[in-house]
Amino acid sequence: MIFTTKAEYGVRLLVELGRQGADSPVSLKAIADAELLPLAYLERIVARLKKAGFVESTRGAHGGYRLARDASEIRMDEVIVALEGQITPMTCFVPDDEATAEHRVVCHHNETDGQGCATKLLWTRVQGGVQNALAGTTLAELVTFSQRQAPQK
Repeated sequence: MIFTTKAEYGVRLLVELGRQGADSPVSLKAIADAELLPLAYLERIVARLKKAGFVESTRGAHGGYRLARDASEIRMDEVIVALEGQITPMTCFVPDDEATAEHRVVCHHNETDGQGCATKLLWTRVQGGVQNALAGTTLAELVTFSQRQAPQK
């Protein structure tokens, strides 16, 4: 399972907002400069994060972005789904229409050939493991970890 740069850059953007705190908005340019990320691409990513309710924006000379919720309330599974869509280990896994709110997926081989999939157990476990790891990680944890990893000045 490979996540795209949308997930990588989106999480880095959120971590940077978490590091800056909720006191004042941070410009997207400042985040792009701090993280060495392309500003135009960040604009598209932050639009997804705003639509999903993770960030809010303020206009004006001192405007920018800040977290819309406390970092401890933002789980990475929600962020990745907002940026990437469903978390699936194989292309044969498709969203479960009956459980879309839970972000579950099902193997479409069951529907197409009626015999089931010989490797479904493996890929279901992989998908569950990734889902659990993401759900068990909050933005606050990533912010704390990034602050410990930062070079001391």
